[in-house]
Amino acid sequence: MSQSPTAAASPDFMPVGDDSDDLPRTFRREKEARAREARERAAQERAAAPSLPLGSDVPPIPAPQVYTAADVRPAVAEETFPATVRAFDVPFFHLMTFFLKAVVAALPALILLTVILWFMGAALQSFFPSLVKMKILLSFPNG
Repeated sequence: MSQSPTAAASPDFMPVGDDSDDLPRTFRREKEARAREARERAAQERAAAPSLPLGSDVPPIPAPQVYTAADVRPAVAEETFPATVRAFDVPFFHLMTFFLKAVVAALPALILLTVILWFMGAALQSFFPSLVKMKILLSFPNG
């Protein structure tokens, strides 16, 4: 039982129109779970729908509708899925330039923070002159 060389070398691909196989496994499971949930909910609504009363003049109570319009609930493709980042691949020089830019961008903020804290300290010293001031004196020997 031998196969032709072209048949053995050709892989089996799914049809191009089937887009559910293009999704990652977790997204596909979530999509299938939501579809199953919708089917179960529809079956429960059908089972809970009142039947026509026999010989009674009481009109049936309509079953409550959960979704009244199509735009109330977004499509499955638009909903977010929980995800976990397991790898973050950034070239070293790109990461280095990003952090250098962040340091340069932080310098004006540090200068502004220093000025604000200096003015706050001066205001506290003028309103409360009895506050203890701490000074660090550096002295170098002459010899």
